[in-house]
Amino acid sequence: MQITDILAQMGGLQSVARELGVSEAQAASGAEALIPAILGGFKKQAQAQPTGLEGLGGVLGQLGGGGLLDDVLGSQPTNVSRGNDVLGQIFGSKDVSRTVAQNAASQSGLDTNLLKKMLPMLAMLVAGYMAKQQGGAGQPSPGGGGLGGLLGGLLGGGREASGFASMLDLNGDGNPLDDILQLARKVVR
Repeated sequence: MQITDILAQMGGLQSVARELGVSEAQAASGAEALIPAILGGFKKQAQAQPTGLEGLGGVLGQLGGGGLLDDVLGSQPTNVSRGNDVLGQIFGSKDVSRTVAQNAASQSGLDTNLLKKMLPMLAMLVAGYMAKQQGGAGQPSPGGGGLGGLLGGLLGGGREASGFASMLDLNGDGNPLDDILQLARKVVR
């Protein structure tokens, strides 16, 4: 099952659509365009941790853990500053977030400004979902492999790993985030 399907089943995409005043179809389209970069950021973050996925679990906890998911799903307006903290952790700069939104706009046909608003909310949904799966709250991950199995499953096969992510994977290493970071650095200069 793809992460966008999981988020839709949990009500995450409906919450994003409602809060941003767009259709669920637009929210799903935006999610499919943005989530590969978010997952790539988490993969890069896990690789950068001295303790690998265990370190990523600690980072997820510091960012707000499962509460990030609950914040978006709740009836109150989402505190997107928490999502921006997640993006800062996985992308490193606002320039990368802007580049991700611009690339997603060209792929999805949605407005870049809408995608910029959607990005922190989706980052919170993904981070919160991963934290809940890792912490054992909620259903166990389908592969039973903890955070590693979850991240591998979310990044592996299917629509999201192909399509937009492979378009962005300019050097063919399987991780488009390094290419996005290089593009963002060129934009900044």
